Amino acid sequence: MKKRSLILVTVDCLRADHVGFLGYSRPVTPFLDSLAGSSFVFSNAIAAGAPTYFSFPAIIASRYPLALGRDVLGIAPGEPTIATALRDVGYSTAAFLAGNPYLNARFGYQQGFDTFRDFLDAALPGSGLPEEQGILSELNNRIQKSTSGNGLTAAAYDELYFWYCQWRTWGEQVSMDRLRRYPAADVMVDQARSWLSGLEDGSFFLWLHFMDPHHPYYPPQEALSALGEPRITAQRARFLNSFWNRDVAPERLQRYRTEIVSLYDAGVYWVDMQIARLVRTLQQFGRWDDAVFVVTADHGEAFLEHDLRYHSPTNLHEELIHVPLLLRVPGIAGDRFQCQFSLIDLAPTLLDTLGVAAPGGFQGQSRWKQISEGNLPSEPTVTECVSCNNPVRAADRMRARLLAVRDGDYKLVLDFGKQLECMYDLKNDPKEISPLPNDVMPGKRARLLQVARAHIQNERHGQNQDLWWRARLRELQQSIATGSHQRSAAGVSK
Repeated sequence: MKKRSLILVTVDCLRADHVGFLGYSRPVTPFLDSLAGSSFVFSNAIAAGAPTYFSFPAIIASRYPLALGRDVLGIAPGEPTIATALRDVGYSTAAFLAGNPYLNARFGYQQGFDTFRDFLDAALPGSGLPEEQGILSELNNRIQKSTSGNGLTAAAYDELYFWYCQWRTWGEQVSMDRLRRYPAADVMVDQARSWLSGLEDGSFFLWLHFMDPHHPYYPPQEALSALGEPRITAQRARFLNSFWNRDVAPERLQRYRTEIVSLYDAGVYWVDMQIARLVRTLQQFGRWDDAVFVVTADHGEAFLEHDLRYHSPTNLHEELIHVPLLLRVPGIAGDRFQCQFSLIDLAPTLLDTLGVAAPGGFQGQSRWKQISEGNLPSEPTVTECVSCNNPVRAADRMRARLLAVRDGDYKLVLDFGKQLECMYDLKNDPKEISPLPNDVMPGKRARLLQVARAHIQNERHGQNQDLWWRARLRELQQSIATGSHQRSAAGVSK
């Protein structure tokens, strides 16, 4: 008997509160909203790590991001994943990933895929700011050095140089396509269509990763017009992204927040349009009626909540770890769950919907039986990361851990670097503004601390040394290869 196929769609930076089927008032996900009516919707899906490099080990390999040690990044060589499990039972497998630098063969994500394209070989456009040449470049460097020693002069230089760059680029004819740093969602769907058209009649696993909501925000003009924002041109978008990226007071950034969110929302809208096109393709090829279809995100995005932007691993606020999750299983009506669902359980649950056994190395467990019976229990979720902005550097990965335990309306955040412990009442303080005093609800706090302690102990005692050695050896080999390539390039340049 032919098994069901599986399509996994992951959207970078997609917040749970920016999709219509979870309550967002702006109509940015009309297709997904319609699909939600016949799907399982998880209102409180929680990422096991953030950002991308701490989130995807759980999504693809059902493994907590630090379970192999903080010095391991990505999927270890030979580590079981949802792709390897499906390929081993005869599935055709393909992944089309829109240029995220942490989702590639270097970090092991190609394992289990017959066809794997990460689009990192495509040349990326520049930042949109002019590059000084010759005398102007030398003069700029001298001015910058002379002003850097004093806070006031450094700020004045930064202000003048920013507006000078805007003045220089103002008259340029630019387009969103030229400024965009990642392939848009339509490119990914085109790749999927081509691959699907060549498939024989058998079960398949298709993974698509979209980057459209990721900064810098350059959505297609068509998407902006559809959301009533035709006045945000490519030139205006370049200015907004440039200003939003500045190291200035949040009060100054706040002035442009509404437009920045519109750019982000337009990226989400474009993804929704292309997901609709993908589904039409599946229907056209006669593949929809036997396909499990899931949409989720690796993490969210901050828009000045807590005075923060983007998604650096310096916090585990709800805007970063609360993600959408929609699961459509053919022939089953679906349901809506308010209880928590950790993405650590996603891969074994998806395999279970296909009737495929999960690999023994998975840390999560299948929830499919409980989901299909409508009695999914609410259990604590754990999210973890390391406060590092350059994970490629092994030393940065060895910094202190951040860990969040979420149980119902309560959330405990432990920052081991700052030695801080904060507990929030998400029902009465959903924006996590005021941590509860230490003497409030001691029983609940003790319970969450117990979950955190058990999680860390399990990681220490359950670490797979074989996978750790493989991952470290891979990184060493890559480091040697990179050094040899750089030495060869230097010799050629001489």
